Amino acid sequence: MSITCCIRYVIDPYQRDAFDDYARKWLTIIPELGGDLLGYFLPHEGTNNVALAMIGFDCLAAYETYRGRLRSDAAAMANFRFAREKRFILSEERTFLQPVRPR
Repeated sequence: MSITCCIRYVIDPYQRDAFDDYARKWLTIIPELGGDLLGYFLPHEGTNNVALAMIGFDCLAAYETYRGRLRSDAAAMANFRFAREKRFILSEERTFLQPVRPR
């Protein structure tokens, strides 16, 4: 069963450019570590402080393997440090979704 990890970020709207930099770095890191990156999405119209990321995996075990790779990857850890130092992410939530398929 495939799953999609949907990450909902509440960001500081005055640091949107910093979040954009953060998201762009993940565009290469995530696929290298085994995630199927569906995309990062920045606020455009309406709410100005919610951003999303969607990453596909074959199963939850594949997600856990990916998380382990993240913790040992220099570029991933540098991007996490960048976010922590700049403090543009106010909160984040992960939801795991499965696709609806025809019966």
